[in-house]
Amino acid sequence: VQLQAYGGGLVQVGESLRLSCEVSGLDSNIYTMGWFRQAPGKEREFVATNTYRRKKTYYADSVKGRFIISRDNAKNAVYLQIDGAKPEDTAVYYCAAGARDTSFYSKNDYEYWGQGTQVTVSS
Repeated sequence: VQLQAYGGGLVQVGESLRLSCEVSGLDSNIYTMGWFRQAPGKEREFVATNTYRRKKTYYADSVKGRFIISRDNAKNAVYLQIDGAKPEDTAVYYCAAGARDTSFYSKNDYEYWGQGTQVTVSS
């Protein structure tokens, strides 16, 4: 199983960025797909998720209205659109796959992880 996250980079405050996560070795159609992030010196935190059975999306309060998670089942991929970037969005972003459809806010709810992609928002 491999989750390959990419698309990170350096952006200015207010700009947009789209992260991608390509999945191989498992069918992401039957997994809850999420994004987490980890800033230096901080714990890895939940950002957004898309559940596979009920097809619901959930977001951390800090990103609601600015981030959008989506998936392309045909491509076995999940995306995170970041709009209105803020300096506090600076972190390494990780995509993850989990078998649970009703528990998804904790990193312990996900079995598989990508390697992370760095997002830096400059003011």
